Amino acid sequence: GAQQSATVANPVSGASPDLLPHFQLEPEDVYIVKNKAVSLACRATPATQIYFKCNGEWVHQGDHVIQHSTDRGTGLPVMEVRIEVTRQQVEKIFGLEEYWCQCVAWSSSGTTKSQKAFVRIAYLRKNFEQEPTAREVSIEQGIVLPCRPPEGIPPAEVEWLRNEELVDPALDANVYVTPEHSLVLRQARLADTANYTCVAKNIVARRRSASAAITVYVNGGWSTWTQWSGCSTSCGRGWQKRSRTCTNPTPLNGGAFCEGQNVQKTACTTLCPVDGAWSEWSKWSVCGVECTHWRSRECSEPAPRNGGQECRGPELDTRNCTSELCSHATPGAEDVALYVGLVAVAVCLVLLLLVGVLVYCRKKGGLDADVADSSILTAGFQPVSIKPSKADNPSLLTIQPDLSTATMTYQGSLCPRQDGPAKLQLPNGHLLSPLGTGRHTLHHSSPAAEGADFVARLSTQSYFRSLPRGTNNMAYGTFNFLGGRLMIPNTGISLLIPPDAIPRGKIYEVYLTLHKQEDVRLPLAGCQTLLSPIVSCGPPGVLLTRPAILAMGHCVEASAENWSIRLKKQSCEGTWEDVLQLGAEPCTELYYCQLEAQACYIFTEQLGRFALVGESLSMAASKRLKLVLFAPATCPSLEYNIRVYCLSDTQDVLKEVIQLEKQLGGQLIGAPRVLHFKDSYHNLRLSIHDMPSSLWKSKLLASYQEIPFYHIWSGLQPFLHCTFTLERLSPSTCELACKIWVWQVEGDGQSFTVNFNIAKDTRFSDWLVPDSEVGAPALVGPSAFKIPFLIRQKIISSLDPPGTRGADWRTLAQKLNLDSHLSFFASKPSPTAMILNLWEARHFPNGNLSQLAAAVAEVGKQDSALFAVSEAEC
Repeated sequence: GAQQSATVANPVSGASPDLLPHFQLEPEDVYIVKNKAVSLACRATPATQIYFKCNGEWVHQGDHVIQHSTDRGTGLPVMEVRIEVTRQQVEKIFGLEEYWCQCVAWSSSGTTKSQKAFVRIAYLRKNFEQEPTAREVSIEQGIVLPCRPPEGIPPAEVEWLRNEELVDPALDANVYVTPEHSLVLRQARLADTANYTCVAKNIVARRRSASAAITVYVNGGWSTWTQWSGCSTSCGRGWQKRSRTCTNPTPLNGGAFCEGQNVQKTACTTLCPVDGAWSEWSKWSVCGVECTHWRSRECSEPAPRNGGQECRGPELDTRNCTSELCSHATPGAEDVALYVGLVAVAVCLVLLLLVGVLVYCRKKGGLDADVADSSILTAGFQPVSIKPSKADNPSLLTIQPDLSTATMTYQGSLCPRQDGPAKLQLPNGHLLSPLGTGRHTLHHSSPAAEGADFVARLSTQSYFRSLPRGTNNMAYGTFNFLGGRLMIPNTGISLLIPPDAIPRGKIYEVYLTLHKQEDVRLPLAGCQTLLSPIVSCGPPGVLLTRPAILAMGHCVEASAENWSIRLKKQSCEGTWEDVLQLGAEPCTELYYCQLEAQACYIFTEQLGRFALVGESLSMAASKRLKLVLFAPATCPSLEYNIRVYCLSDTQDVLKEVIQLEKQLGGQLIGAPRVLHFKDSYHNLRLSIHDMPSSLWKSKLLASYQEIPFYHIWSGLQPFLHCTFTLERLSPSTCELACKIWVWQVEGDGQSFTVNFNIAKDTRFSDWLVPDSEVGAPALVGPSAFKIPFLIRQKIISSLDPPGTRGADWRTLAQKLNLDSHLSFFASKPSPTAMILNLWEARHFPNGNLSQLAAAVAEVGKQDSALFAVSEAEC
């Protein structure tokens, strides 16, 4: 106060009496490094006095360094003041509040205060809160190296070194540094094998973490087989072989070597050449009018074959005959004998022709006209003792095939190829392509042994060695032109084979199988992610005249601006190819896909292995996760585990987890929840809250658990989960009440309220459909369809032709909300059949025929028979 009054009482001459001082320079925040004092400065005009006030107290006048000058533009006096602040001054109030200083300037008109400047002691601790660790990863796998720098003021900046060279994300699109300072390698490359070091630095010091060695390994892959070598012998039985090498790719950095044989041998037989030899000469002929006779022989003992030499020498020998027989020969008698012989030959030919006609008519009269052209079909699907119905019998379309009586085998090429003459031949397989010109054979087997026999035959084929060995995730059946359906219970996966998709006269063994994602190598690039299960249907060589429909679930929240979704199919060589991009014009008529909210329906005329893969176009793209909680049904010890699964929202994954937990003795806690997981590079966090501390305690050291982003986003790790280990303080405690939070960092989350009795044996929830209620895995013929065959044919013949005022298949598609697929339907010979097939795939077995009948009626082509069937269904 005394200083202030003295300053005001002695103003500097020349100051303007009507101006408040304003600051040209104000003090700014500074850091004290080690023991070096820092300087604070301020400058104001017009000012008579300037003093610093630090933490509410005036700084002594003697600690100010004052400098006077004049503003050249205004002529007003300018005063600049500096002070120094030492580490000891700041440490006196450390812990109570932050140290700050402020300038106060006077003029004859009043005072003005500057902004506050904070003085902090800078430091950087030595130990990192989290350091990166060494890892071995497969090529193209994502890598996340965490780094939490030491505590410091100001906060440390982080940079990464790869083999002591700076990693710059701006120069490498494969590298990304998260806001939490973790280094992310989107896809591991061989060049990423190196030592990685996290470096933290501020104005005080520079700290280095321990180096983490990252090794990117490559598992070996087989090259294609070489051509078969020539037979080892030029004549008789020998061997031929072919080979392959583990060079596609070559195993590197400790990667696994290829499994299987690198050399295959097979027996071969080369036919030996046989030279021809003459037979004995025939007897001499009768001496002719020219006084000559002849004899002949044939090159037939043996005949030349397999490149053997032809017989050498003449086959006809003639010589003169001047005997009495020659001079007395009568031409008229010889002519009579010739004519008699010709008449006898003609009579024999006529008799043989009459016999052939009679045999053909007898056989033709014993067969029905409808069965004559499909004898193999009726032999394979009807009991031998039952005569097929006539064409005018309406029950012909409802005959139930008998799959236990006979099974057809056929031989051909496993997978059609256009790139060369070599084809993979399977001599005795049941899963080969349709018969071309070979023979059909029938064999009988019992239904009990059919499943094991089918899988055993399937697993011997080289292309199908990655199929599951059991039958839990497989359905199979034998089908003809009536079509049918295969379903894998509790997975949402099915295959619809429409009527007439299989050519008449053909019988195929067809399978449908679900793969475990860890058993199939599906390469993903960039931001791609697996959106569906990996499903195989086949055999691939089956010739279909109409598209089959493969139905399976997916976990994508699809929108055109956020996703690019592609249908992938694996070729016979094992490579995955894009066969269709959803939302774009299809480049082939072999495939088409309708994507709905929970499932997709794939039209395909070529069976094979399929998967749905998406690539996010923005960070708003999201996948549906299904969050499921399991806990033991009983707790014999004090420890109790709660497992939280984060699954892709498809039925097949949930089915696998349910089966796994049944084996572990787990019980389901509540119904699953759905979480939308966004492509924001943020991990998924899980934490437990509101647990009664008097009864339970958590053994988790950290406040939350975390699942890395790329483990979830790729979709290739199906059973990701976290375990919360709890400990009850008393053996008598049976009640557990708590909450589990699941959320994505910087995103929305889900809360699970856990409240149950450990002592009670809780069953799995009723929302899971039991296997017995799903239906048979294989349905053949009319039983596989809701729409009766005759009714279906009437609808097709009625709606396929263009109708008056648009009363045709286009209007039916609009009534069924399928008008976005009109171009695909129009590309097929029967658009109405495509619409009805899709309706069957979407609504079996609970489809409402009355709704379909109402849609047909609205089109203006009402069919009374269809209404009769729908009423019977209701």
